[in-house]
Amino acid sequence: MRDLIFKAYAVTNEIDLNKIAVHCGIPKKFTWEEPLILKGEILNSILLKNVDETQMVLVFSFGSIVFINHSTPNEIAALLNYLYSFEPDIDVKKANRYTDDYRLHLRETESIELTDEFVVVPEYESYYPELISTVLAKSVALEKIEEQLGHINDKLETMIDRLEKGKLRIGNKELARTTAKIIRHEYNTLAYVMILDKPDITWTSSSAGEFYDKMLEFFELNDRYLILKSKTDILYNIMEGFSTISHSIRGLFVEWIIVILILFEIVLSLLGIFGLLP
Repeated sequence: MRDLIFKAYAVTNEIDLNKIAVHCGIPKKFTWEEPLILKGEILNSILLKNVDETQMVLVFSFGSIVFINHSTPNEIAALLNYLYSFEPDIDVKKANRYTDDYRLHLRETESIELTDEFVVVPEYESYYPELISTVLAKSVALEKIEEQLGHINDKLETMIDRLEKGKLRIGNKELARTTAKIIRHEYNTLAYVMILDKPDITWTSSSAGEFYDKMLEFFELNDRYLILKSKTDILYNIMEGFSTISHSIRGLFVEWIIVILILFEIVLSLLGIFGLLP
């Protein structure tokens, strides 16, 4: 068994695995917890060339794709274009925006050695490709979500600048759009990337579970998730503050309108009393 080379991409927010599975003739209903694995004859038909047994592509429902032992850009481009036919949101030209590389080396060693660029294992296990791919897929997906969170922060900073300049009124549509972006960000993190969920093999194999936990810890996925969750909670608090200010201003405006109407009615009454009205 030769070394494995992994290349992960985060290309969109969601991929319907079942549509692709039906087209590939795979008689299986996929859930969010498992990737679609393309290899062998299926991969041959997609790439229109023969691939060896170590080459495969893992497609994840949360928008990440991991290529194993695909060294040529043409193969990667062909597969991305194939997926684009199912998910038009995939920007093939900008696929390299969120990506990561990793390797699996087989060496004579007493224990598993993890580094930023590769992992060294004493012997090959069948679950290594899926577990490594899952961690890489979640890592690049988090990178994408972290950048999206930065865009939301920029939007909130603009709103704060307006408040500092005395422009206190914020439209309901603007509040709703910004809140929707925060909710979408949290939904993508919790529901789609599923940082806290583990592959099925980790529940049936203790060695697979230990390996996955080591990879998870080394890539700091749980810590990055907690940071994102904390930042999201802060964003909700800020939006609640904006909403309170906006509603207070509207309430004050309505109160002033009522006072003005009352004064106007009093003036009309006085004019009527003194006979100054026709």
